[in-house]
Amino acid sequence: MERVAFKMKLLPGFEAEYKKRHDGIWPELAELLKQTGIFDYSIFLEEESGNLFGFLKVENKSALDSLPAQAIMQKWWAYMSDIMEVNPDRSPVSFSLKEVFYLP
Repeated sequence: MERVAFKMKLLPGFEAEYKKRHDGIWPELAELLKQTGIFDYSIFLEEESGNLFGFLKVENKSALDSLPAQAIMQKWWAYMSDIMEVNPDRSPVSFSLKEVFYLP
């Protein structure tokens, strides 16, 4: 099991919409994430800055590399692209975070 943390950016004024869209996550996307070995996945919002902090556990971190090629993942990115900072391929602008402390 590996732990992964990352940061993304929400556009101003879309806090409620972001939460609404995730509350209604598509079942086929949730299933893809689970099939990839992802579990214990959370996203937190720092309201002042719009920074999103994601944390997940995955059986094998290299399995995450297959997600961008999945049609449902691309569809989700397109769906979310109007409310967050994205790359030209509509994937979220994301920065990996380095773990500096862990208390099991």
